[in-house]
Amino acid sequence: MEIVNGAIVIIYLLGMLAFGWWGKTRTHSNSDFLVAGRRLGPVLYTGTMSALVLGGASTVGGVGLGYKFGLSGAWLVAAIGIGVAALSLFFAPKIQRLKIFTVSQMLSLRYGSKTATNGSGVVMLGYTLMLAATSTGAYATVFTVIFGWDRWLAILIGGAIVLIYSTIGGMWSITLADQVQFFITTVGVFALMLPFTLSSAGGLSAIRDRLEAEFFTWDGIGTQTIITYFVVYGLGMLIGQDIWQRVFTARTDKVAQWGGLTSGVYCIIYGVAGAMVGMGARVALPGLAETAKDNPDVVFGTVASDLLPIGLGGIVLAAALAAMMSTASGALIASATVARNDVLPVVANLFGRTVQVDHESNPEEDVKSNRYWVLGLGVLIMLLAIVFTDVVAALTIAYDILVGGLLVSILGGLIWRRGTGIGAASSMAAGALVTLGTMIYLEIQAEAPFAGVYANEPIYYGLAISAIVYVVVSLATKPTDDSVLAHWSERLSGHSTEEGVRRS
Repeated sequence: MEIVNGAIVIIYLLGMLAFGWWGKTRTHSNSDFLVAGRRLGPVLYTGTMSALVLGGASTVGGVGLGYKFGLSGAWLVAAIGIGVAALSLFFAPKIQRLKIFTVSQMLSLRYGSKTATNGSGVVMLGYTLMLAATSTGAYATVFTVIFGWDRWLAILIGGAIVLIYSTIGGMWSITLADQVQFFITTVGVFALMLPFTLSSAGGLSAIRDRLEAEFFTWDGIGTQTIITYFVVYGLGMLIGQDIWQRVFTARTDKVAQWGGLTSGVYCIIYGVAGAMVGMGARVALPGLAETAKDNPDVVFGTVASDLLPIGLGGIVLAAALAAMMSTASGALIASATVARNDVLPVVANLFGRTVQVDHESNPEEDVKSNRYWVLGLGVLIMLLAIVFTDVVAALTIAYDILVGGLLVSILGGLIWRRGTGIGAASSMAAGALVTLGTMIYLEIQAEAPFAGVYANEPIYYGLAISAIVYVVVSLATKPTDDSVLAHWSERLSGHSTEEGVRRS
């Protein structure tokens, strides 16, 4: 059985490399490499957005939460889906029409102030690096289980595959690979895991008879936990560079809006399906209860090996890999995009140098430069995944600072014209400092390690202070210059032919 499942996974990995080469044939410019030429229609766009946001936490973690808490285990993925739907309905059309490459470029256009954008690029880079490292470490565990490799070797081999197809074709390769990953994940969860698990459990009626009533309630996981999912993951979907970079790939603002909404609805259904798989496994595999109490992620692999026939289990394991690798590749190219376009000019200025990223004068040379950045950041990500065996804490810190520090100034810029660059910069600094400060304080006060990191209070306080400072400082300072707002309005209308933002 292990040989068959391993062979299926190897075929899948070879397929990813093939799609990477196919994507290379479509990549001729910076726009092709970073945002797939801004040419994705509804099908490709919905597939790539869904593949990106439904990572290991949604797939493997969602099943584990269903095993542990029942239907309420779906809230993690539902929060992600609702976040994607909200982004798509209310903000994606505006974002798509701006024709930019990074979140920080939006801040630069809206506020006309480097002060309001310099710090955002650094925070966003930290977030995308930690997201990529977490995903890399996650899919390496699958290789360890299937092939018996050491963790470091699994990270190097798996990371190399993601790095190769991401480097040679950029977003086009990632998009084409995402379509296969989206298909495999959909088949693995809906056509294989769900029916086989329900059948092994004796059907829905048997599950209802054998599980406690709390497994069928929507708040069994805890109201506070549900709120946290929405604050951290739901709001995180609104401003993450990896998410926005997918929005930039849409052919039109309508594709970004309705394709993204479709993806959000799909995510919610996916979350419910994962929770039901977990509930079925709770009945079919009762012996896992003690192990799953401390490590619910083991449920997914056990279902694949114990409840599915030979071969089909391999497809399900490939589905888990697909979910994790699509998130890792999306975070990788997002890291490279932010590092080159936003962070490099800032670091150069600190050393008295001026760097201007020119995407137009020599398209082929520009694509080559982007490949080097993806390659370099990819190697760094693999090293981070090897060195830090538990990067979840780092990812949590990055998510908290991302939402607590940047959310208000980003969304405020999209919906409130009176917001100013000084207000945005002050909001970012206050939100980030309060989030970190509260985290450190709670860490010192708590007896358990990482208690402050995983607490909910830091992000709540950070968001509250960030919002207050943004409004107060914006009202107390000079309004944004009319010429900046006029340029902003032109870009929002979609009538401007300019692409990206020149920064020095």
